[in-house]
Amino acid sequence: MSLTGEDVQDILRIIDDMEVDRLHLRTGRFELFLSRDDAGEWTQSARTTAEPVLVDDHERRSRSAHSGDTAQGKRTLPAREGLTEVRTPLPGAFYRSPKPGAPPFVETGDEVTETTVIGIVETMKLMNSVCAGAAGTVAEICLSDGEFAEQGAVLMFIDTRAGGTAP
Repeated sequence: MSLTGEDVQDILRIIDDMEVDRLHLRTGRFELFLSRDDAGEWTQSARTTAEPVLVDDHERRSRSAHSGDTAQGKRTLPAREGLTEVRTPLPGAFYRSPKPGAPPFVETGDEVTETTVIGIVETMKLMNSVCAGAAGTVAEICLSDGEFAEQGAVLMFIDTRAGGTAP
């Protein structure tokens, strides 16, 4: 079972009505720390590990047979044979850097591990760090800084082949 954007919204509604000052929630791919400040507002820290998806030949052929939805955050990308897709686990604005003007977390050609933070997805005013979920070389970054992504949208492709480079 995975945590959806609706799940996060439900959790936030529930805890907002509770009389607690701190919350720590952990799932297999998601860890969230919330605490209230002196004004009673929530502050948060979150870490998400994206599930890597290896694109196989069958899926690549299937995808290329279907036309893509060009709506914002929902475009269909051509599959990259032998590359691993990193998808957003939650819907929201994708940010490539920790703050405006700061260098991006990763660039094309960078080496990453499963736990390397590759970006942030802002969902309901919560900043969720997204980890690569696979070790390898960043082959392609698919979204621009600040671009909206629906849940499951491809954020980037990682070449997981030993010493591999993107085709």
